[in-house]
Amino acid sequence: MTVVIFAGPTLSAEEGRRELDAVYLPPAAQGDLYRAALGKPVAIGLIDGYFERVPSVSHKEILWAMTQGVHVFGAASMGALRAAELAAFGMEGVGAIYEAFASGALEDDDEVAVVHAGAEDGYRPLSEAMVNIRATLQAAERAGVLGPEARHTLEQLAKGLFHADRSWHRLLKQGQEAGLDAAGLEACRRFVAERRVDAKRLDGLRLLHTLRAKLEAGLPPKQTRYSFSHTDSWEHIRRKAEATLPARTEE
Repeated sequence: MTVVIFAGPTLSAEEGRRELDAVYLPPAAQGDLYRAALGKPVAIGLIDGYFERVPSVSHKEILWAMTQGVHVFGAASMGALRAAELAAFGMEGVGAIYEAFASGALEDDDEVAVVHAGAEDGYRPLSEAMVNIRATLQAAERAGVLGPEARHTLEQLAKGLFHADRSWHRLLKQGQEAGLDAAGLEACRRFVAERRVDAKRLDGLRLLHTLRAKLEAGLPPKQTRYSFSHTDSWEHIRRKAEATLPARTEE
């Protein structure tokens, strides 16, 4: 049974394959999930997807995939967002980040957005995700490295940064400029170097573990209860996606 996973900066394909035998594809853009679903995989795992300059994975292609019997799971990044938005229709969310969006504790896309390098450099992250900053600062507070006020101030400073500019170096520098205790900031710097929490990676791995368990238990075709509407916008997405498929040869 084929499983397709869209992952990039959150998890590398090499790391993913150690957890789950699947087809690993780059971060998903609009139309990619539709094209993957045409191959009738038993499941698709959406972890990473594009946010800004490239059109994002559409809700309609996920809904269409599920009507074709394909289970669609989401976690960590774009997958967590789409899973929270489509949970009522049967998309299956996994992990703490998904749960935070589903409950309304998190609302903004920029919580999971990062900039990253290209395929030739393994989609290496070039900024830090807000959810990772929150998780690490909370861990530092639990460890007694930061007090509640310092943790809250650093969270607010990080949230005020444009997502592409978020980094620990920039954040701790802003903390210094805001007058936070120098010794506390140095302790925080050491904590980040040694014990940084990568919440997105943890949730991505959890998605793979969840899928593996479900496959081992037996995963029948997805059943849906909604009626899929072939709207003009959907037909535009579908035609555009199909235009990039390899040409079929006559035999």
